[in-house]
Order: sequence, then C-alpha cells, then structure tokens
Amino acid sequence: MAAAKEQRHFVLVHGLGHGAWCWYKIIPRLQSAGHQVTALDLAASGINLKFIEDVNTFADYSKPLLDFLASLPLHEKVILIGHCLGGLNLALAMSMFPEKISVAVFLNSLMPNTFHQPSYVVKVQLEIK
Repeated sequence: MAAAKEQRHFVLVHGLGHGAWCWYKIIPRLQSAGHQVTALDLAASGINLKFIEDVNTFADYSKPLLDFLASLPLHEKVILIGHCLGGLNLALAMSMFPEKISVAVFLNSLMPNTFHQPSYVVKVQLEIK
C-alpha cells in the first residue's frame, strides 16, 4: 500500500505592483497535488481595501501576511513563497514567526542581508553612487 502524501500549506506572496491574482496558474497545480494554498494580497494591493496613503511602513505593507501567520494554529508550519519584493516580506515574517515557517522560497526576489535589517537591502539599492 502506498504511503499517503503529506499535505503542505503554501503561502504565496506577490511582488510589488501585483496581487494574489498573479499566482492564478500556480494555485490549481498545488491544490491538485493535494496541498493547501493561501495567496495573500498585501496592503493596498490586489483587492486589499487599504489605501496606499495609509501604508506608512513596510510592516504596514506586510500586515496581511503577518496577521495571517499570527492566526495560524500553534503547531502549524507553512511554506512561504515570495516573488520579487515579496522576498523582503518573507524575511520580515521569518524574523517575527520563525516557529510558523518550515521553508521560505525566494522566487526572483530581493535577498535579505542576514547581517542587517531587511530594510538595509532596499536602502543600499536606492543609494545614489
């Protein structure tokens, strides 16, 4: 008798200028493989109702992801996948909820510098040389 496949929970985080909609081809493939999938709209993105003028910090922008992770049951772990700027959202979430994340996948993402805060990478990229 074949062993049952382990169901995993994937949390998909879009990049700048996108929304959860950008994962529309990936979601059904993961679900058809028996996995649970959550695609989030970050603040002022996709169908999230927050106005961009009300997003003052990166934590504000990341709030839907952070709230989702905070709401997970105590021992549930997820696989985070972040595209582009979503990689920085992942880094922030990993620093705040390490016990809730089994793996983080940085898909064509900004990679955080592990010696500095996640905002350091953006700050260095924006410096005029």
